[in-house]
Amino acid sequence: MKIKGLRWWIIGLIMIITIINYLDRGTLNYMWVANIEYQLVDEIKIDSKENQAQFMAKDSTYLLVSKRGEKIVQKAALVNFKDDGQIVVNRQGIAYELGIVDKDASPEEASRQAKEQLGIITIFFMIAYGFSQLFSGKLYDRIGTRRGFVTSVLVWGLADALTSLAQGKVSLTGFRMMLGLGEAGPWPGATKSNAEWFPQKERAFAQGLFGAAASIGSILAPIVILSLYMSIGWKMTFVVVGVLGISWLVPWLIINTKGPKEHKWITEEEREYIVSNQPESKVTNEVGKTWGELLANRKNYSVILGRFFLDPIWWMFVTFLPMYLVEEFNLNIKELAFSAWVPYLGAMIGSISGGWFSGYLIRNGATVDRARKVAMLLGGAIIVPSVIASVMVPNATLAVILMAFVLGGFQFTMTNLQTLPSDLHGGKSVGSLAGLGGASAVLGTILAILFAGQISSWPLLFGLLAALVPLSLLSVFLTVGKIEQIK
Repeated sequence: MKIKGLRWWIIGLIMIITIINYLDRGTLNYMWVANIEYQLVDEIKIDSKENQAQFMAKDSTYLLVSKRGEKIVQKAALVNFKDDGQIVVNRQGIAYELGIVDKDASPEEASRQAKEQLGIITIFFMIAYGFSQLFSGKLYDRIGTRRGFVTSVLVWGLADALTSLAQGKVSLTGFRMMLGLGEAGPWPGATKSNAEWFPQKERAFAQGLFGAAASIGSILAPIVILSLYMSIGWKMTFVVVGVLGISWLVPWLIINTKGPKEHKWITEEEREYIVSNQPESKVTNEVGKTWGELLANRKNYSVILGRFFLDPIWWMFVTFLPMYLVEEFNLNIKELAFSAWVPYLGAMIGSISGGWFSGYLIRNGATVDRARKVAMLLGGAIIVPSVIASVMVPNATLAVILMAFVLGGFQFTMTNLQTLPSDLHGGKSVGSLAGLGGASAVLGTILAILFAGQISSWPLLFGLLAALVPLSLLSVFLTVGKIEQIK
């Protein structure tokens, strides 16, 4: 049996698991804090299909009963109201249910605690994620992308499902660290897979598809996760999303049996098209470079430093955007579900167009060096004014639209930055350099989250992200010189 365009099947599977990856990592952030609305009633009705709130005059509290039958007793002073007092709005979520945020704290203090504790948990996640980035690249170079993805997906799928057993901050942090160990692998893994399955002129586009899948996952996350949360609760949401990744292993193991040089299902035309347009395929007896060898060459710091400064932009949005929209614009859970996806639509468009754009320049005679640099500059020129404008607008609609331009420009640049490891090295070192870049990105993100804890103003925090763009681009341009294979 022969399959035309087998390389597109491979990147398609990687896109699917990347979407699932972002559903998994978004579970905590979207269920951490949420504004839940309850219909005010004179008496709670059993088996009602809506959330109900009953005022208890004896102790000045509200009995809040969800449509699933879950009950909460909340002080009257800690709830808000809508529709002339007919809708009771209570702030709840995992942070409150696990006692990580003091349920009796004032709204301002509860907000501070929620932000601080989510930041701490995310830092531990990022430490595990960075450690995994560092060693996953080496692992994928050693055991190959097929078994590498299997290892990563098993670890993170089980981690997300097991999070349903969390009893407090310590166990929740432990499960999130396990999630980070698994979830980092596909980033160096996808870069390595694209270097194996695509000719050089198509790699940025393939990387763009991979980045677009991350954006699609982020688009779907608020809708899917918050819908599941409202329907089955946070514990079963973790289980359902975790099982999705493990189920993906079946088609992956069936289709991705060998690389393009040996795969029985690839056509001879496609095999020749891929291999003949890979500059590293002309290198014989290639030996993978050690970390020391990679760190000794200045060109490699274009990836390491470029991602150190640029990646925090993405992670600050992924981590804090739900809380920002809830607190700055007072969105309820449904409004959040149908607003938070908009910036990631821009990211998806930017990811695909960024990869297509540099490929277009190459097809029309530009060198790889010129194509990648022009694309990164263009993406940076989109990010900076969009960030500044997004924190100055007065309503959530304009804010999320402008944030779509921010993340669109980010992915336009990042797609080309993430392609640099395969532009600079042969297959046996691509994953290792991508892993070093990923680890440096994690370090930059951890520092950014620690810095965020010192800033109480959400607009100021997001606005300061604009300064990271020129730092990233300068570090790339000053270190890489000409983008070409390192001899």
